[in-house]
Amino acid sequence: VQLQASGGGLVQAGGSLRLSCVAPGRTRGTYAVGWFRQTPGKEREFVAAINWSESSTEYADSVKGRFTISRDNSKNTASLQMNSLKPEDTAVYYCAAELNGATTPFGYEYDVWGQGTQVTVSS
Repeated sequence: VQLQASGGGLVQAGGSLRLSCVAPGRTRGTYAVGWFRQTPGKEREFVAAINWSESSTEYADSVKGRFTISRDNSKNTASLQMNSLKPEDTAVYYCAAELNGATTPFGYEYDVWGQGTQVTVSS
């Protein structure tokens, strides 16, 4: 499984962006998808996660009420809708797959990572 993240960009504070994470068409298994972010000099931070059936989602406190994670299994795609963006949301965002299907906030439990996509929020 290899993931590809896209959708980052430059946006003003208060604006919105939608990130996408695509797995190859041959991907099989009921994997969970997580989003993480990282800024230079800081540790990677959990953002959100969703299980295969969308029955379980988790969010970091810092994004609750502003970000929404979803997925479309027919397209092997997961999305992160980010609203009311703040300058502190600026980071490189990564998506990852947890092959056991658990919506865990711990990055070390994820098995496959995509390349990052830069999100920059200007004040």
